[in-house]
Amino acid sequence: MPMNILHRVLCRSTVWERISATKIVPWALSDIDLGGRALEIGPGYGANIRSLLDRAGSLTGLEIEPALAERLRTRHGAEMTVIEGDGARMPLSASEFDSVVCFTMLHHVPSVSEQDAVFAEALRVLRPGGVFAGSDGLDSRGFRLLHLGDTCLPVPPETAVERLTRAGFVDVEIDTGGGSFRFRAHRPE
Repeated sequence: MPMNILHRVLCRSTVWERISATKIVPWALSDIDLGGRALEIGPGYGANIRSLLDRAGSLTGLEIEPALAERLRTRHGAEMTVIEGDGARMPLSASEFDSVVCFTMLHHVPSVSEQDAVFAEALRVLRPGGVFAGSDGLDSRGFRLLHLGDTCLPVPPETAVERLTRAGFVDVEIDTGGGSFRFRAHRPE
């Protein structure tokens, strides 16, 4: 999904990696056990990798952009599995993961129907009882300015419970704070 130059520079910076490690991932995943097998949809430049490796037995990253998938393989290939693919059409087996996560990427999915397909695919690749969790930015003027020239379709948190429930998830929770929202949902047992 296209990103402007400012956005690309920010997302690959050590500053963003530090923010992710100290604020985004801990808040989004507080009180969540990722289990033995975790999948991150859209790891991008890899800002969340270190934090996720500390929380999961094994980590797989599914990245749609070929250059970013190759960059992840080069930087983290010994620590994780990197698969090139689309979160709305995952080249993965059903019930393969204990957890599926995504951070600050849902707004880069270009349509509501594609976002809903990501939710459905997350459900499909989760084992029964598995958790889907993550966070994304809230729509605002500043958020839109950062994304000038990007694909940018923020997920309204007030619709997220209904959309995740419609995809088949249960125990859906949405919280907002600090310009972001976090979500947690489970695949039924």
